[in-house]
Amino acid sequence: MLNRRDFLLRSSLTAAGLAASLSLPRTASAADKPLFRISLAQWSLHKALFAKTIDNLDFARITRKEFGIDAIEYVNQFFKDKATDKEYLAEMKKRAADEGVTSLLIMIDGEGALGDPDEAKRTKAVENHYRWVEAAKFLGCHSIRVNAQSSGTYADQVRLAADGLRRLTEFGAQHSINVIVENHGGLSSNGAWLAEVMKTVNLPGCGTLPDFGNFAVDRQKGEWYDRYTGVKELMPFAKAVSAKTYDFDEKRPFVTFDSRNGKETDYVKMMKIVLEAGYHGYVGIEYEGTVADEMTGIRKSKELLERTHAELSRV
Repeated sequence: MLNRRDFLLRSSLTAAGLAASLSLPRTASAADKPLFRISLAQWSLHKALFAKTIDNLDFARITRKEFGIDAIEYVNQFFKDKATDKEYLAEMKKRAADEGVTSLLIMIDGEGALGDPDEAKRTKAVENHYRWVEAAKFLGCHSIRVNAQSSGTYADQVRLAADGLRRLTEFGAQHSINVIVENHGGLSSNGAWLAEVMKTVNLPGCGTLPDFGNFAVDRQKGEWYDRYTGVKELMPFAKAVSAKTYDFDEKRPFVTFDSRNGKETDYVKMMKIVLEAGYHGYVGIEYEGTVADEMTGIRKSKELLERTHAELSRV
């Protein structure tokens, strides 16, 4: 039987524990799992990389030391001739490991149209990507990001892109590497079209990488797809997410805007769509602003994602 002193002590401890549990964000658990994690897409540093003021081999170190980020997304343009160079890839892998940085994926450009109407060219494009699948496997990535470029009617492009993606995905499966498609201009920036392509391919290794900003179907005609609708349509197939950022306004702490065309993204609204789809993986910063320099822009982008995480954790 408890005496009065023991009773009061136990009661106070219970009350303190309850108060502490109520103060935790709704995502807190035994592992304190976050709503999402932050990675860095190499394109965020494309100006410095093209100017050769930084080197591809330094990407992992810069990501960890300058930004405190522990996961990276490569772009093949910055080591285009090294896809089969095992010595070079081994050095990339070692430098990432030395920094405790995880290599997530390689973004592939310039290897041909996977939905080319010419069957020989389409086959060549598929085969051009094989070496990048193997490079991604060597580096420890889970995916390569590709483009679903095609031409012809809406239906023709569904069929052609799905054919190229299916063949590449079957090769990727042999190496446990996913093939994921970004909305990246043309019909690929039409969320309904790209979702239909995913359903047509219908393979578990083929998915999407929804980019919050790339919804210009035709920039010259000013034809844009609604970014919130597009991300919602692509999230059921998402294996990665690209947090495109541009410029910032301190008076609107959850918004990034492209001053070149007036388009903006509300991150609380957008990340709610991502989370409601059941996605809790890495969200990759891809800074393309015109006001802040790249280093500053990446820091501001990280702060934006951290504010958004804190805001959504309170819900």
